[in-house]
Amino acid sequence: MASDKEVNSMNEVIDQIDSTMGNVKNGEIVKGKVISVNDKEAVVDIGYMVDGVLPKSETCSDENANMEDLLKAGDEIYVYIVELNKGEDKLMLSKIKADEIRGWNKIENSFKNGETFDVTVKEVVKGGVLADLYNFKAFIPASQLSIRYVKNLSDFLDKTLTVKVIELDKNRHNIVLSRKEVEQLEAEKKAEQLWNNIKKGDEMEGTVSRVTGFGAFVDLGGVEGLVHISQLSWKRIKNPSEVVSEGDHVKVSVIDADREKNRISLSMKREEDNPWNDVDEKYKVNDVVQGTVTKVINIGAFVEIEDGLEGFVHISEISQDHIAKPSDVLNVGDVVKVKILNINAKANRMSLSIKDASDNSKGNFKGYSDNSDSGVTLGDLFKDKFKNMKFD
Repeated sequence: MASDKEVNSMNEVIDQIDSTMGNVKNGEIVKGKVISVNDKEAVVDIGYMVDGVLPKSETCSDENANMEDLLKAGDEIYVYIVELNKGEDKLMLSKIKADEIRGWNKIENSFKNGETFDVTVKEVVKGGVLADLYNFKAFIPASQLSIRYVKNLSDFLDKTLTVKVIELDKNRHNIVLSRKEVEQLEAEKKAEQLWNNIKKGDEMEGTVSRVTGFGAFVDLGGVEGLVHISQLSWKRIKNPSEVVSEGDHVKVSVIDADREKNRISLSMKREEDNPWNDVDEKYKVNDVVQGTVTKVINIGAFVEIEDGLEGFVHISEISQDHIAKPSDVLNVGDVVKVKILNINAKANRMSLSIKDASDNSKGNFKGYSDNSDSGVTLGDLFKDKFKNMKFD
C-alpha cells in the first residue's frame, strides 16, 4: 500500500503534467527542438508530455525536397500546433504555418514602424516586379522602383533592393513595397548634409542627370546643380550635348550656392586648362593670326583664334569701308585673318582687327606663312558686296 508521501509525490507529477498540457493549445506557435528526422517526418520536442510529429508536407512545399536536408537533430525551430488530442496523446505540428504567421507578423510590424529591409526581385510582371518576403509574394509597382523614371523593368531582375511596406491587406495577403520612398528619404538626408557643408569653390563629383539647351544638371547626391552652357568648356559650344551626356560622371566646382532659392551654380571648366593663363606668352600685340567667327552682334563679331581663346572685332575694325551692320559681311563659321590690337589676360579680353590684318606688312604672322592660301582676305570677304559697284 502506497504511503501518503508517495501519493503526494504522484499527485505533484500529475499536476505538473496537467499544467503543461494546459499551456499548449491548438493554433499556438511554440519553439521546439528536433529529436529525429526520417524521409517522411520529424519528431519535435516542444516540452509537452508527448513529442510532436512534423510531416514533410508541413515542413516544405517542395514535394521533392529531402527532409534530412531540411532539418537535423538538435535544430531549434518554431512550429504551429495543428492538432492536440489529449485522449490519443497525438500532437501534429506544422512549420509552414508557423513560418507564415511569424512572417506576416514581421511584415505588419515593419509596416507599423516604417522599417526598411532588403528584398531580391524574382519576377517581372505587368506594371512592376515581384519579390519574396518571408515566403510571401510582394509587389513593387514600376512607379515605386526609383525616384527616377524606369525604362526597363528587367534591369531590376535578381537585384537586391532596400524597400519599405506602403500597403498591406492581411485578408488577401497583398503586400506593396516601395524603393522610391527609401530613396527619397536617403536623398533628403544627403541633401541636408550637402547644404550644411557646401561652399563656393568646392570641388565635387556628380552625375549628369539632365541635359538641356542651356546647360546640364548634375546630381551631387540628393541635390542638383546647374552647369550653364558657358561653364561647360573653355571652348565656345552651340549645344551642351557636345560636351556631356546623361549619366556621365563629372567633376565640377561650385560657383555659387543659394539654399533659400535651392540653386547651385557649377562649372566644369578647369583653371589649369584656361587658355588665357599663357596668352601673353603665345601672342603679342600686332600678331596676325587666323580665327573663326563664333558670334555676330550689332556692334561687331567674336572670333576664336584657338579653343577657348576668343577676341572681339568692333564693327569699325571689320572693313576700311563703312558697313551698316557686321552681319552684312560676316557669318558664324567664317574663317578670317585678324590682327591683335590689345590683350588683357586678367579680364580675358582681346581686341582684334580684320581690316588691319589684310595688310600683311603691318603684322607679325602666326600659324601660317605669307604665301598661305588659308584664311580670308578683305577682297575675298567683300567681293560679292562690291562686284556691282563702280569706282571713279
